[in-house]
Amino acid sequence: MKIYTRTGDDGTTSLSGGRRVPKFFIRVEAYGSVDELISWIGMLRSCPENEKRSKFLIQIQNNLMICAAVLSTGKEEGKSCKIMHDNEWIPILEKEIDEMEMTLPHLENFILPGGNQIVSYCHIARCVCRRTERTVLKLNETEKIPEIIYKYLNRLSDYLFILSRQLSFELDNEDIKWTI
Repeated sequence: MKIYTRTGDDGTTSLSGGRRVPKFFIRVEAYGSVDELISWIGMLRSCPENEKRSKFLIQIQNNLMICAAVLSTGKEEGKSCKIMHDNEWIPILEKEIDEMEMTLPHLENFILPGGNQIVSYCHIARCVCRRTERTVLKLNETEKIPEIIYKYLNRLSDYLFILSRQLSFELDNEDIKWTI
């Protein structure tokens, strides 16, 4: 099978139901942003500092693939919601966040991202996650999206922030507080 089909050379792409839409279509932007986020999570997973979190990060990638699959289905394809059945996604993220927060110093200021490559990757992934959430919510204004998708993205950005702090803590990387 060839990777190129030439069908997108006219600036359109197919949703999973076959309908052709412009590549700048908000639905395409939404699942494309999820795809970008999946890649950033893969970058985090590839770092040796996250070896013990690898299975959890793979699960996040799997969950995001399900989100992308649902988002890539046009609204006329009502069956897409059938794969969005797991109401445990958010509590599992919250449990991970809570466990990491128990070991971290209390934070009263914003922090400046950086100081270490993997910590920076976490912050970039968090920003991509927030942008993805905004895009999905924009799509939700015109085409209803399963609530779990944007709730999961919201909680995932929290997880990525706390993961950045946890990695800073484990690597003895100083969090630079932002103060005015």
